[in-house]
Amino acid sequence: MVGPHHRPVLVVIYLVDGNNVYGSRPDGWWNNRQAAAERLTQTVAEWCMTHEDEVVVVFDRPLDPSVIKLSGGNLTVCESPRRGRNAADAHIIDLAKTQRANSNERIIVVSSDKGLRARLPEEAITIGVGQFRRMIGY
Repeated sequence: MVGPHHRPVLVVIYLVDGNNVYGSRPDGWWNNRQAAAERLTQTVAEWCMTHEDEVVVVFDRPLDPSVIKLSGGNLTVCESPRRGRNAADAHIIDLAKTQRANSNERIIVVSSDKGLRARLPEEAITIGVGQFRRMIGY
């Protein structure tokens, strides 16, 4: 029995549009996308050590296995199941729809992509890349 002072634990899950985050600043990422993905993921991994929220970073495929190996603890790193334009966006949408069935989960999608944001379930909260970059110190 749940008393008046006992609430279900709220689980926060960040779904991060990895390509959108590292591509948001003209820092030469286009010269080496894998290195850009690894730099971002390393920063996210360090940030994950400061909280218990689940974080899933999704990249377009192909993704170098060295980036995926940074997964662990409350961080999951994955590539989209298929190739092509907006493949990671489609995977993020699928993940958000899958998670929304659980009422004690709050889904926060990190992307400044208006097309992706418009296709998310209404329960999903969105934050822009700039806000996320400030949060993680990237």
